[in-house]
Amino acid sequence: MKLAHVINPVKVPVGTELHTVQPVTFKSIQVAKAFAPQVNVDLYAVSYAEDAEIIPADFKQLPHLTRSVADKFTGKKKLPYIADILNALYQNTDAEYLIYTNMDIALMPQFYSVVEGLLLQGHDAVMINRRGIPAKYTKPEELPQMYSEHGKPHPGFDCFVFKRSLLPKMVLAEVCIGVPFLEVTLLHNLIAFADNLKLVDDMHLTFHIGTEVMPPIDKQLYAYNRSQYEQQVYPAIKQRLDIRKFPYSELSFFKRVLKWALNPCFRTHQVLEMEGKSFSRKMKYKLDSWRFALLEKVK
Repeated sequence: MKLAHVINPVKVPVGTELHTVQPVTFKSIQVAKAFAPQVNVDLYAVSYAEDAEIIPADFKQLPHLTRSVADKFTGKKKLPYIADILNALYQNTDAEYLIYTNMDIALMPQFYSVVEGLLLQGHDAVMINRRGIPAKYTKPEELPQMYSEHGKPHPGFDCFVFKRSLLPKMVLAEVCIGVPFLEVTLLHNLIAFADNLKLVDDMHLTFHIGTEVMPPIDKQLYAYNRSQYEQQVYPAIKQRLDIRKFPYSELSFFKRVLKWALNPCFRTHQVLEMEGKSFSRKMKYKLDSWRFALLEKVK
């Protein structure tokens, strides 16, 4: 089994949050790879040309990105499209499984070993929830202390592992990273096209420095990503979304609806609509069963 993990480094000013956490992310990925020599994983980075100089030598550099959401909105951050990142990886590796994580997400040493184990169980897609640790940590040298922090669970999704054969099927439109609806887009695509999706929300495999759940949002880019999802992504995959494939669908009705309502990556009105369709299917099945049973008795 061959894995390919891609990240999107960016050169940012000193003093910014990403300037602090990015070296931690780099180092944690390097440690995780060294920790699991039995796992065949290659590390990749894709960036704009001006950001390439910060990428460590053991990350293979993919062809530079050329497009960004700043092409559409003057004065906005140069945020790339998730489709460009994933397609760059797809076109430059033959790995059976692709991994994407946000640049502020660090890995625990056992990450690749556990991921490989989950894939060997037959899962063709895995999403891993992070844990938030105190924001007092600022240096890669503090990784042992970071590993020792139990942290707090986070409801969103920022680590995606999936079989490469799924990517050509996925509808990603021009959703950009770094803004809400990226996670919704990837989540719903994996629900739509994966056969055996696994949500990992009870393991300590990734972490984020800081426990903030919802950081400040650029309203214009939020509206843009939302429109990409609602007008381009969701209509194209809607018919493939089966409520039985959603995370937490095995829970009781009230528990699963509560889980979906509290998680920003689930669109409550959409899952309730699908719940209604699922209920209608179940009722039709029961009515048909009763009807056929009565017909048997009439004989």
